[in-house]
Amino acid sequence: MNKVAIQGIKGSYHHQVAIDYFGEKIELSEFFSFDEVADSIANENCNSGIMAIENSIAGSIIPNYALIDKLNLKIIGEYYININHQLMAINGSKIEDLEIVASHPMALLQCKNFFKKYPNITLVEDKDTAEVAYRIQRDNIKNMGAIASVYASELYGLDILSQDIQTIKNNETRFVVISKIPLKNNSKNDKASIKFSLSHKTGSLAAILNILKDCNLNLTKIQSLPIIEIPWKYSFFIDTTYDLNEDLENALKLIDQNSESLKLLGIYQNNIND
Repeated sequence: MNKVAIQGIKGSYHHQVAIDYFGEKIELSEFFSFDEVADSIANENCNSGIMAIENSIAGSIIPNYALIDKLNLKIIGEYYININHQLMAINGSKIEDLEIVASHPMALLQCKNFFKKYPNITLVEDKDTAEVAYRIQRDNIKNMGAIASVYASELYGLDILSQDIQTIKNNETRFVVISKIPLKNNSKNDKASIKFSLSHKTGSLAAILNILKDCNLNLTKIQSLPIIEIPWKYSFFIDTTYDLNEDLENALKLIDQNSESLKLLGIYQNNIND
């Protein structure tokens, strides 16, 4: 059975992605940090993992790029979901009964405008959205609310007091599926994640972008990350889609010739919602 590592517990958004991507027949390994998720795959304790990589509102989760690179993990897939936050509490509760609402810092940030209407509620940062819901149910905490998914409310038997409380309703997160073993290239794959570094020579980045254009590759993401050992030196992480494997292979050869280093982080199927 596929052993899948997630950040968070059952009912979390990472759990939702794991089920949607792999199906119900998986063995779930729950961790409270992305470092633990990545280590479990690098150490071969898990076959694969789910890792949030960017959000349509908050942008890139830069440390996760560094984790994938540092531990030589491979991206073998991606999945996008809408993040719809629900305010939930013990059955029979009302919002006026709540003194505390706890959740992951990102969830609190995305819902802060909603709570301006309730100045008597104290917002508390916690490790995981679903774990707060689980704790409320386990300990029968009557004065606390959680911000989590519909799935978490169903799993832990909590009432949803207010639906979709995030400030921006179109709030989408991209997750990557990571493994120690890369996918073999085939005709179904049409997206690649690449890391490269360049000299400070004028036009060096423009040359790489021109290679992508000339080889019929579409740049969908570019992210710079400092090279810690060399001050003011950066690596570039890019995602690109393509139609033909030959186009990708040609582009990689040319990028290798025009960069100081090149690393293929993964090839997989494009899953973006059009």
